[in-house]
Amino acid sequence: SSKIAWFTNSDILLQKFQMIFLPKAPAIVRWYLETVCIPGTPLFARVVPLGELAAGLALILGFWTRMAATVAFLMVLNFHFATSAFWSVDYFRDAQGFPLLGGLLALAIAGSRLPFSVSRS
Repeated sequence: SSKIAWFTNSDILLQKFQMIFLPKAPAIVRWYLETVCIPGTPLFARVVPLGELAAGLALILGFWTRMAATVAFLMVLNFHFATSAFWSVDYFRDAQGFPLLGGLLALAIAGSRLPFSVSRS
């Protein structure tokens, strides 16, 4: 299902939390899903696609690169934790693991004054 559908029906995300992520979650992730994610599903279903779109556009355009990279880094970190990706062997060899987080962290730390950036702060 596409994340655009989450705007009108947050039950799509709720079903992912309950049917896919919760059954295989370690204890700390289960607690996080039950106390933060599942109760906040109506909010997250709308904020997550907007945050991804805004951070992606800002990174592509080179606008507020450090802030956009920090937001994207925190979102990816949160998604990996909520989906129990950290506890999977595939996490260490998948391009969505360390390479993505490392690239975003590098941009968050030193992403100002890049050659094609719109903002120069």
